[in-house]
Amino acid sequence: MFIFSNHMIRQIVLDTETTGMNRKGSICKNHKIIEIGAVELINRKLTGNNFHIYLNPNRKVDLEAFKIHGISDSFLKKKPTFREISTDFLNYIKNSDLIIHNADFDFSFIQYEFKFLNIKIQPKKNFLKLIDTLIIARKLFPGKKNSLDALCSRYQINNNNRKLHSAIIDAKLLARVYLLMTSSQEEINFELKESNVERAHKIKKKHSFKKSSFSYLFANDQEKRDHNFYLKEIRKKFGKCLWIDSFKK
Repeated sequence: MFIFSNHMIRQIVLDTETTGMNRKGSICKNHKIIEIGAVELINRKLTGNNFHIYLNPNRKVDLEAFKIHGISDSFLKKKPTFREISTDFLNYIKNSDLIIHNADFDFSFIQYEFKFLNIKIQPKKNFLKLIDTLIIARKLFPGKKNSLDALCSRYQINNNNRKLHSAIIDAKLLARVYLLMTSSQEEINFELKESNVERAHKIKKKHSFKKSSFSYLFANDQEKRDHNFYLKEIRKKFGKCLWIDSFKK
């Protein structure tokens, strides 16, 4: 179990690969998860505490799905089943926001797997909330392609190792995309290159609302004290805090 103070925000960026598509009305249903890839963000920083596992679905992988991810039946034969890892997975996502690209797809598979374990997966009970980065991207870039590849290209994130779909590779890429899409302080994320930061600022400026639509709220004394406490905690943990060491000299 992961327990954090009020100053800590834990988010899990997640992706899955499956044996095929569970389309409504399709003759071939009951497809299963064969790979889970998840990366942890604490206070918008990648921690390296990842969850990655391949699963034996006890069924064949569709040929079309195999062409996408390249995960074969023989490779999965001796892997654990979802039932065997379900407790570890639930403990990993507990007390966290789940961030998924096209969340309806992946989350429906997760719910489907837990259904057979008589467990109902839902926000606030098994995790905090579900964030769909596809919805965020469509609001930022209406009318444009918003696949993970398209977003990586738009934010100048190197995805050359994504020859085939991989849950853990895609989760790592999505984490970087999410940080750029949702932050105006990307320089605090030490894994991002300066060119990515500059690019993100240009994109956010281009798609921002008119200034007249905003109201300005200033921090009160308690919020200022909380903010200073939070900055000191960052410096204590990582040995450096950008806002204290660079801007408060």
